Amino acid sequence: MPTTHTTGLPRRLGLWSSVALVIGITIGSGIFRSPAGIAQKVPSPLLILGLWVVGGVITLCGALSLAELAAALPETGGFYAYLREGWGRLAGFLFGWSQLVLIRASALGGIAVAFGDYFLRSFGVDPVTHVLAARGLSAGAIAFAAAVNIIGVNLGAAIVGVSTVAKFSALAVLIVAALVLGGSHGAAVSHLTTGTGASIGLGSLGLALVSVLWAYDGFGDLSFAGGEVKDPQRNLPRAIIIGTLAIIGIYVLTNVAYLYVSPIEAVARSPLVAADTMMALFGRVGVVLVSLFVMISSFSSLNGTMLASPRIFFAMADDGLFFKSIARVHPRFKTPHVAILLAALLGMVLVLSRSFEALTNTFVLAIWPFYALSVAAIYRLRRLRPNMPRPYKVVGYPVVPAVFILSVVGFVVNALVNDTMNTAITFALILTGIPVYYVAFGDRRR
Repeated sequence: MPTTHTTGLPRRLGLWSSVALVIGITIGSGIFRSPAGIAQKVPSPLLILGLWVVGGVITLCGALSLAELAAALPETGGFYAYLREGWGRLAGFLFGWSQLVLIRASALGGIAVAFGDYFLRSFGVDPVTHVLAARGLSAGAIAFAAAVNIIGVNLGAAIVGVSTVAKFSALAVLIVAALVLGGSHGAAVSHLTTGTGASIGLGSLGLALVSVLWAYDGFGDLSFAGGEVKDPQRNLPRAIIIGTLAIIGIYVLTNVAYLYVSPIEAVARSPLVAADTMMALFGRVGVVLVSLFVMISSFSSLNGTMLASPRIFFAMADDGLFFKSIARVHPRFKTPHVAILLAALLGMVLVLSRSFEALTNTFVLAIWPFYALSVAAIYRLRRLRPNMPRPYKVVGYPVVPAVFILSVVGFVVNALVNDTMNTAITFALILTGIPVYYVAFGDRRR
């Protein structure tokens, strides 16, 4: 019998507060760091812009679907709760297990790499030739974010607020400056239409889409607050649609700016493409400005990840599905210090041993199948629990959820075919949770 939880959280989030959450959570380090890897796989400006649109449409279908689950099951744990209710305790446990051993560490690593690289670039140091220094700074950022969250000071909340302004300012300045001043710096409209002429296979497009989806990740986080949104039947879908369309527009325009100032070959060679674009437009002042913005945004994402992920472990431990020690609360600071420390240590190990692209690809391949499985739970719950209160039902049912699920299945299959070793290792690590579940937790009940 599935566990049913209720919540008494007041509905305080209006439409525009919800839109701000969608945009603020989603825009992180991806748009500043991923374009180089995407351009290497797909050396065609028009195809790249198309991929950002396709990624946005997939994201929109997933977010609209998850909004139904969030409104019906507005409880701590988010995706863990959806998986547990839709597919049983093992599915919920595997999500939490993968969060512990793979997902959170990869996310922390990917965000921290962007922080470390842009930190060095702001001082005129090339992170490509000073890899050890960049990775050391990245690991230090993870350690500092962990310390902030363990102590429980208000610094984290302040950084989140500042970073929302910072990331919008950086993107707005970059887009406007590139389109207004780019021509005077030798840019040509032909940059937007001329590729390298190299052949592009379907496999390369699929792998590039994985990098695009890293930048869009965060779309489902409004679903965690589904029980706190006013008039969810109207505001949840409207906020998700408006927020996601805004993000698609911002991301496409940002890539237009990159490609207008620099040809596709230069973008492919530029892991810090935002800094290089501002360098071409404003010199060192532009580099320092955008680097500071990206650093603030990246650290905010680090802080948010450290803050949010322990909620999953709390929910699982409360259900008897996780180690109580990991959800332990610090006696003085009243924070989940063990979960934070563990996530930080794993993140630091990965950031010192893997590249940005490897970290972000691992994250997407590990977590998006759980997103798809969560969305698929809509079909099962509608059949098994037709009387469950559903303040909001996904528009376009059953097509919209199916589009998201099939898209995820498609890029996972493509990754298995074209990046077999890394994809197989990722899924093998997730599946190691099955014997752990049956040995340690299979007989426990909340």
